[in-house]
Amino acid sequence: MLSQHPGPPVTDLRGRTAIVTGSGRGIGRAIAVRLARRGAGVVVNYAHDEAAALQTVKDIHAAGSEAIAVRADVSDPSALESMFEQCAAVFGRPDIVVANAGVEIIDQPISEVTEEQYDLLFAVNAKGAFFTLQKAARHIRDHGRILYIGSSTTCRSFPGVGLYGSSKMSARYTVEVLAQEVGDRGITVNSVLPTTIEGAGVFTEVPDDHPMRAAARAGRPLEGRFGTVEDVADAVEYFVGPLASWVSGQHLLISGGAQQ
Repeated sequence: MLSQHPGPPVTDLRGRTAIVTGSGRGIGRAIAVRLARRGAGVVVNYAHDEAAALQTVKDIHAAGSEAIAVRADVSDPSALESMFEQCAAVFGRPDIVVANAGVEIIDQPISEVTEEQYDLLFAVNAKGAFFTLQKAARHIRDHGRILYIGSSTTCRSFPGVGLYGSSKMSARYTVEVLAQEVGDRGITVNSVLPTTIEGAGVFTEVPDDHPMRAAARAGRPLEGRFGTVEDVADAVEYFVGPLASWVSGQHLLISGGAQQ
């Protein structure tokens, strides 16, 4: 016999605060606006493009929530600390932290990777993610939600993404360890692993006749399309809401049914 328990309510983030790194555009913007639509105040983080971050703030205000834009290079731990302090000064300690900031290089064999490219990707994708997660653990309220936006390239190896995939891999391990270290405070730590996402990163503008679209049609059992930023925001909304209160240390692949 099915339980008569009505289950938890739909996502309601009123009175809560979220920090979303790299939220000036793409996946980060979609996440920030989604959390705002559910009632959260949002710290919109950016590294360089202030105009894009201010557009995200404008979108959040249009959704009926409060937001501030904070410049901070995630590869600089002192800048991250300042961002958390600014959050506390305006909203109080965060309830949700989404480590989304990242940079991409794809379609490049490992044999062609330069030291400069290596240093850039590991500074943002590995070091930046690690210290964002670390500072989230230090500053977040008990029963908070910490999320890492990773990559499907960490699920399956294939040519051309050796540098990018390896730079995203370390934070997957960090998520699993951190989930164990902060679980006694009721804090969950999880990751979302998107595949090719329309309108994000190097896929911001992909022509209709690009070969990758044909590859998506052949390899994505669900609808044969690229993912969307809203698909990723859907997964984030699940993890920060009441339905995922007993889910931690997990990695959710967002790929339209493909294995990567």
